[in-house]
Amino acid sequence: MTTELRRLRNYINGEFRDAADGRTIDVVNPATGEVYATSPLSGQADVDAAMEAAAAAFPAWRDTTPAERQKVLLKIADAFEERAEDLIAAESENTGKPLALTRSEEVPPMVDQIRFFAGAARLLEGRSAGEYMEGMTSIIRREPVGVCAQVAPWNYPMMMAVWKFAPALAAGNTVVLKPSDTTPASTVLIAEIIGSIVPKGVFNVICGDRETGRAMVEHPVPAMASITGSVRAGMQVAESAAKDVKRVHLELGGKAPVVVFEDTDIAKAVEDISVAGFFNAGQDCTAATRVLVHETIHDEFVAALAKAAAETKTGQPDDEDVLYGPLNNANQLKQVSGFIDRLPAHAKVEAGGHRVGDKGYFYAPTVVSGLKQDDEIVQNEVFGPVITVQSFTDEEQAVAYANGVEYALASSVWTKDHARAMRMSKALDFGCVWINTHIPLVAEMPHGGFKKSGYGKDLSAYGFEDYTRIKHVMTSLG
Repeated sequence: MTTELRRLRNYINGEFRDAADGRTIDVVNPATGEVYATSPLSGQADVDAAMEAAAAAFPAWRDTTPAERQKVLLKIADAFEERAEDLIAAESENTGKPLALTRSEEVPPMVDQIRFFAGAARLLEGRSAGEYMEGMTSIIRREPVGVCAQVAPWNYPMMMAVWKFAPALAAGNTVVLKPSDTTPASTVLIAEIIGSIVPKGVFNVICGDRETGRAMVEHPVPAMASITGSVRAGMQVAESAAKDVKRVHLELGGKAPVVVFEDTDIAKAVEDISVAGFFNAGQDCTAATRVLVHETIHDEFVAALAKAAAETKTGQPDDEDVLYGPLNNANQLKQVSGFIDRLPAHAKVEAGGHRVGDKGYFYAPTVVSGLKQDDEIVQNEVFGPVITVQSFTDEEQAVAYANGVEYALASSVWTKDHARAMRMSKALDFGCVWINTHIPLVAEMPHGGFKKSGYGKDLSAYGFEDYTRIKHVMTSLG
């Protein structure tokens, strides 16, 4: 008996449609390794249609008042709450994530983030009008940038879609959003939800692969390209956008250092760090994956962390006792396995280090010790449930090790010494520094990094302002 595959479609100018040339991509459920749907493999004609729709809708959407846009976003937030179970089901098929954790840890923040940007729509600020030249009054206008080409990743397809469309729509822009080719289902459902609320053309979704994304970024219509993804993908977007000087917003990879000093409560730190490292199978650019521990507590800490890893469960989405599900796709499983297979002789696998089962793409919670600063697994993003541990002797060395990678997104410091925590927060070259915690996010605070982790901010008023442009207007008083 053959099960009929679900058919996902693009959403362009207020209607669902197949790719113009009929091409499709198979979509795999990573918890089973089986194909459950097809999605469009959009080409140039589809990109053209979506951009044309967004451009046509922009003038009217731009001219709505902030209060009107706020009402729309609040309706979207309410609709997300009403359709929560549908979103959770789609996201779980996308990613294999545990249903219970998706329900508790993703949907509430997403709704809150949409409501935050609904409020932000009415709070744009600028310099006060004034006479900075005799006989002249100057004012500042903040305006939407125009059509935004947005590319979301596969690790948090729903939430990253929210991080893209919510500030863009709140600021008065129109959107063409592309989900990852491995996780289109929840984004297509989001298009159905939003499409019943906004005017046609304001929000569009096109599915496809890397070439589809490239065509979006290189298209002459968008004024801004925004991507959450790998460093490689971000560099390609920046290069493509540079050809016609598009504004670019990049949230890329991470290799978060977790600096643990000798006065730390080891039991609490291990409990929190293991969750922050293994949650979502470590597929998080802010994950607590690179632990630096003071030499005096190193052995005790490693033993406790290995025990925590051994007690951490991965499994099917309907198992309420698991912390995380599978890796997202076969290539990601191969990548994570490759890091472990290539470990140098001086490294020691303290826990895990192997695939779990032969169905789906599950990988065991893994802890690796004995590493050196220039080891591949220390320097490069694994993006899997793997925590590495290094030893340091003093604060200076801890800072050098922490900053000694190409990424600069997130970090954390674990100590009871307030002055040391403040010194470390200044010295760590990362867009976020958590103290005695790791990974909490709130809509009011910015998320974004430095160096090869990209530029621009998500969330917060800073993220909202990234989707606006500044215009100076000067008028003569004579």
